Amino acid sequence: MIAMKTRLINQNNALYRRFVQRLLIVGCCALAAAPDVLAGAREQAKRIHDRLAGVPPTEAVLLDMAADISSGNAIQAAYTAMDNEAFYSITLKNLVTPWTNRDQTVFAPLNDYTATVIGVVRDELDFRRILFDDILYVGAGSLGLPPYANDNNDHYEAFENQNISFITGLEQRQQSSVTGLPAAATSGVLTSRGGARSFFIAGTNRAMFRFTMLNHLCNDLEQVHDISLPPDRIRRDVTRSPGGDSRAFLNGCVGCHNGMDPMTQAFAYYNYIYDADNDLTGENGSIGYNDVGQTDAVTGSRVTAKYHINDANFSFGYLTPDDSWINYWRTGINSRLGWDQNLPGSGSGARSMAQELAYSQAFAQCHVTKVFRNVCLREPEDAADRSQIDAMVASFSSDTHSYNIKQVFAESADYCKGD
Repeated sequence: MIAMKTRLINQNNALYRRFVQRLLIVGCCALAAAPDVLAGAREQAKRIHDRLAGVPPTEAVLLDMAADISSGNAIQAAYTAMDNEAFYSITLKNLVTPWTNRDQTVFAPLNDYTATVIGVVRDELDFRRILFDDILYVGAGSLGLPPYANDNNDHYEAFENQNISFITGLEQRQQSSVTGLPAAATSGVLTSRGGARSFFIAGTNRAMFRFTMLNHLCNDLEQVHDISLPPDRIRRDVTRSPGGDSRAFLNGCVGCHNGMDPMTQAFAYYNYIYDADNDLTGENGSIGYNDVGQTDAVTGSRVTAKYHINDANFSFGYLTPDDSWINYWRTGINSRLGWDQNLPGSGSGARSMAQELAYSQAFAQCHVTKVFRNVCLREPEDAADRSQIDAMVASFSSDTHSYNIKQVFAESADYCKGD
């Protein structure tokens, strides 16, 4: 009797074990067929946070972002990630810093160029303003930093060395009220001290134009080369027979200078003033501008002497009389850059010329693509990626988002968050 009871118990136990095993198998299959939505959302949230901030989220932030993603609002999750200080101090700073120097290195000190771009992003302003507005971001007065100075970078180096938050530490100012430039002569980061030190220093001011095109329209001069345009405003320093061969000019040099020189005339009153004998890199230099009533001793006008450098190379070339400019690229192959038809395409001074660049479709396309690369960690590769870029350009330039580039970061993060 006891043996029979024991067999029954063992049989029942075996049946129970098989029943539990089948339940586990069915449960696992069900999980495989329908993935855990929350777990997937957590992975996507972490990926978004890692890509935007470069640091892992806290558990609370991760859960908040995952909840937004689960409810179909990955854009809000991305904005939550951008509330992290590291988005500004790491992601943005590393993206922007190469724009501020000729070596295009990320290993450069914080300066007013970088800080201004970061501030515009933080405050969700029209991103185009970085090129032409009377705007500058400085450390808050309550921080006890060295005052902003036109002849050194101590203010921003102290800001960086003290690890001050970009979220709370930056304040927007009128550039003219900080630097003393006339308001009409300010042109966003182009007339910042950092920009001037890198691109107005020495030379002929063509560097400012070339690097602005490269950094903000994603086109270097070779990419806009067009020998069909008139050469009438190419300066005298450009020889028409390099190496004694005029064909080199007609088929080469002219294709860049015929578009660039009429545009760089906008910078004719600017210079970077420094002691070239004792301060080779211009560490203690400052931006110079010939205002109304100021006359350059070499040119006899407001035009700086660098615009007459090597003027004997071709004495029949263009002699710059003022800071008027014209965009010859509105016709020909470079009309592809998408110039704004509501702008006149000509004017006087850096601000109006920089606005011409900022209002182009190339500016929007360039920065959307830069953000895509930065967030997705790759180039746009296929038709789907290119379609996404086009959609983000349209969104960026729409009335809804008004060139708020944080929206581009959010849309890129959503697109590249994975399945």
